[in-house]
Amino acid sequence: MRKPRDYDAELKALEDKARELKTRKVQQLGELVIATGADALTADELAGALIVLAETTDAGKREAWAKRGAAFFQGRSRRSSPTPDRDHGSAQTQSGGAQPASGAAGAT
Repeated sequence: MRKPRDYDAELKALEDKARELKTRKVQQLGELVIATGADALTADELAGALIVLAETTDAGKREAWAKRGAAFFQGRSRRSSPTPDRDHGSAQTQSGGAQPASGAAGAT
């Protein structure tokens, strides 16, 4: 006689996997916000910008955004590939990140 399937255990395993995937997605989105510098925006500004992006149906704009995003990731992977320079480069990025913000405030 065959052993009956434990549907409860299978369902629990699937729920755990779904929870893990959702947690990973949220973490990656947070990392993306930080990497792009969008963490400098207020939550209201970021939410408003994301709403506009999600509502946009213009294929040309979406394609341009996709190309810019791909260029961002390609440039980022080239900068982060040498391991010894990465730690040194991150310190420069932090100080460099503060300079454009003050420069932008001075330009305004």
